Amino acid sequence: MADLIKSNNKSFGNLLDEFFSNAPAWNKAEVKFPPVNISEDKANFEVDLYAPGLKKEDFKVNLEKGLLTISYDKKAETHNKKSHRTEYYQSSFKRSFTLDDSNIDAAKIHATYHDGVLKLVLPKKEQTEIAPKQIEVK
Repeated sequence: MADLIKSNNKSFGNLLDEFFSNAPAWNKAEVKFPPVNISEDKANFEVDLYAPGLKKEDFKVNLEKGLLTISYDKKAETHNKKSHRTEYYQSSFKRSFTLDDSNIDAAKIHATYHDGVLKLVLPKKEQTEIAPKQIEVK
């Protein structure tokens, strides 16, 4: 009977550990980068990067030689408190995607960060149709 009471008498911290040990993978420290959705319509490609709780000024987005790179670097905050447990902390990540530069109008790319989603809109270049031409054989 004493063993039963002892094994069921878990501290609050242990209960939290047990609860969060079954949490989804995106909530655990081993996740190195946020998930991305990429879509396309007639005029644009769109990249939606799910990154809640971050600051837009810490994002960097670069396009160079057909490589789109999205990175985030958070500087460590210092405070005068002793931490007993820190479970939410995203220090940095970097995601890169290869693009076909011939289809993207790089000068018109724009990004917004709203409700935890970084949205990049990559406008497609206007494609000019080559008109059919009759070539005379001489």
